[in-house]
Amino acid sequence: MRVLFVSAPLLGHVFPMVPLAEALRADGHEVLVGTGGDALAVHRTGLPVEDIAPGFRFDRIARRTLLRHPLIARAELAGRGGTRGVALLFGAANDQFADGVVRLADRWKPDLVVHEPLAVAGALAAARRGVPPVLHENSLFDGPELVRATAARLVRAQLRSGVGVLRPSAAVLTIAPPSVVGERAGWPMRGVPYQGVGELPDWLREPSARPRILVTRSTVAGPGGSGLMSAVVRAASGVAAEFVLVRPDRRVLSRGPLPPNVRTVEWIPLNAALATCAGVVHHGGAGSVLGALAAGVPQLVVPGPGDRRCNATLVARRGAGLAVPERAITAAELDRLVTDPGLAASAGQVSAEMAAMPTPAELVPRLEALLG
Repeated sequence: MRVLFVSAPLLGHVFPMVPLAEALRADGHEVLVGTGGDALAVHRTGLPVEDIAPGFRFDRIARRTLLRHPLIARAELAGRGGTRGVALLFGAANDQFADGVVRLADRWKPDLVVHEPLAVAGALAAARRGVPPVLHENSLFDGPELVRATAARLVRAQLRSGVGVLRPSAAVLTIAPPSVVGERAGWPMRGVPYQGVGELPDWLREPSARPRILVTRSTVAGPGGSGLMSAVVRAASGVAAEFVLVRPDRRVLSRGPLPPNVRTVEWIPLNAALATCAGVVHHGGAGSVLGALAAGVPQLVVPGPGDRRCNATLVARRGAGLAVPERAITAAELDRLVTDPGLAASAGQVSAEMAAMPTPAELVPRLEALLG
């Protein structure tokens, strides 16, 4: 069986699909990943990858699209755009890489196409080839809802490819824990966090004498970077904990010496580092949220643009962490992150829930059965 994986050309969109691709390949199937932009870094996993969008720049698409729709742009930047902002941004993005996906599918002739919710071009390629499309969720958002919103903006690409109507998903793989997002239709599958790149320093492999808090920022330019880390640094001296800043930018480091309980590291395998951490502070991206939930580590999530406000709200509602705006990050909030037994208990419950979900390897026979 030949399986084509299609992801939007963004790093955080492709890595959640890697475990299933690896499971299929381990079972003897041929796999190929079609993506672009910084997501081409998925080649580090050893999976074969093809660039479906040479020169892709999501920042240019976002700037051009949001300038035309200022009201939706304002809502999107506040994290209240819902599917309106997503449909505009990723409708435009899919229109740019849809032709590349269709050409790749025509040449490679897959038997099955697995795509993430914001790479609806994968469903377009599956319809053109007459093969089953499988939707692989990669966030806390409802995947089919994202597909419906984005597909409505893909009319021109459908006309170019000669596809009249997109086929409904033959299966939906949902990786979000039900106790966080509610029950969803589809096939539950354990989300296996990507370990990341770089080496884990020896001192990060060992427990700390004080609770250790990992502080990370987005891989995408924009809100959720230096402001978050600066807020943590300002409050750190009042907390009996060790802080580890992952890749702080120059604005954070140029404000003078860091407090004695703050250390910095470059690229590290984040999810491996969580094993010795009592808490994590991050920007609210889906990968960071799911990684912390899988590790059972309480998290302080900063609400932000896109899905980040929704993610923060869901984590706090489940009791597995705190939703705290940058300006409200204080020593008291950081202390609560690592001392509140309720946060630790809820985070542990969600971790156990995720560990009990079927592994990607267990779903391989069900995917094979789609071909009859």
